[in-house]
Amino acid sequence: MTLFVDADACPVKDEAERVATRHKVAMKLVSNGGLRPSRNPLVEVVVVPEGPDAADMWIAERCGAGDVVVTSDIPLAARCIEAGAQVLRHNGEPITGANIGQQLAMRDLMADLRAANPLGTGGGGKMFSKADRARFLDTLERMLRKAVR
Repeated sequence: MTLFVDADACPVKDEAERVATRHKVAMKLVSNGGLRPSRNPLVEVVVVPEGPDAADMWIAERCGAGDVVVTSDIPLAARCIEAGAQVLRHNGEPITGANIGQQLAMRDLMADLRAANPLGTGGGGKMFSKADRARFLDTLERMLRKAVR
């Protein structure tokens, strides 16, 4: 059982490490670089080569049943679910086999809307909040408890 974190721009790395440590679960922080190594023996910082989706491909090739993946990347989430892993967004929202189709469709719709915006205005998502952080901690705690059993 491993906790994989798509660590580029992840606002909950420290929280994920605390929960993984409490459950004695190995954790892999995967990014293109720029992360400080952790002194925690359960945490491995994996630096992948520069390139589009290199971290995503690394995680998707290694995760499987019993693992938990933290990401907000919808195509990566789909691949991880297909491999049998549980997936959690940074805001604490689980991505499951039941909702991944809708998530992929919404992602594609939003990309089309952004591309059709002639003035280039709008965009950006809602701010990451304390409630998002609390929801993430609660959901990750439940997922790891379930996976460790």
